[in-house]
Amino acid sequence: MQLVLATVLTMIAFASNSLLTRWAIDGQHIDPSGFALVRVIAGAVVLGMLISLRGGGLPLLRRARIPGAISLAVYLVGFSLAYLTLDAGLGALILFGVVQITMFTQGALTGAAPSRQQIIGGAIAFVGLMIALWPGAESNTDPMGALLMVFAGLGWAVYSIIGRSARDPLAATTANFLLCVPILLILLVGAGLRFSAMGIVLGIVCGGLTSGLGYALWYWVLAQISGPTAAVVQLSVPVIALFAGALFLGESVSIELVIATCLVVGGIAWSVSAQVVPKDRS
Repeated sequence: MQLVLATVLTMIAFASNSLLTRWAIDGQHIDPSGFALVRVIAGAVVLGMLISLRGGGLPLLRRARIPGAISLAVYLVGFSLAYLTLDAGLGALILFGVVQITMFTQGALTGAAPSRQQIIGGAIAFVGLMIALWPGAESNTDPMGALLMVFAGLGWAVYSIIGRSARDPLAATTANFLLCVPILLILLVGAGLRFSAMGIVLGIVCGGLTSGLGYALWYWVLAQISGPTAAVVQLSVPVIALFAGALFLGESVSIELVIATCLVVGGIAWSVSAQVVPKDRS
């Protein structure tokens, strides 16, 4: 039950990232580069405070930290810039579709190939997402925005894969955020950053709460579930974001969306249930 609750809270946090980013950038409260920078700084501050309260060391200068920080930076920059031209639904579909494919591929290449039941469950969930997001996708697809979200998905997939081996999820997430700050500063030099009070507040909430604490919790979850299951579970995020958009942003909910949600939830449940089947019944 604890693992289920942690997974649900993490998916809600991930969906909130999309809503907060869309609110901040589409509302022209802040530019994408500025939002990414505020987001990572806020996450680093909040996580640093938690580490200080908990006690213990924070090893930054480790070889394994660099890939985590770089993949986090790729995700943050691609995610923010993509929402300049993509609608939230299509962006989420591209992001988590890329994440799923990448993590399934990594699992197969490392000898942890997904089972038939996991593949079927993932396919059902992905069909549900297509039904939910495809109707408005064709008229809102921007090639550059789509490419940026693909890079964001690759960055997040790599970050998730690296996170599975973290012995201390909180320390690893904190280190990644701290190292990501100078990386973003270098990448965003001369980007013409633009800030407003509302944009900074949204960036702080997104960075400190739904990103920093959300990623720390995700690292803890990743250590207890398989790669294929992690990939499929994340397919629930776009659907959560769509319903949250209807509740908080006044977006309409169609019958197609209800059907799609049933497919996504059913596909995820079918895939995750494969983990509880004993490997040896003899």
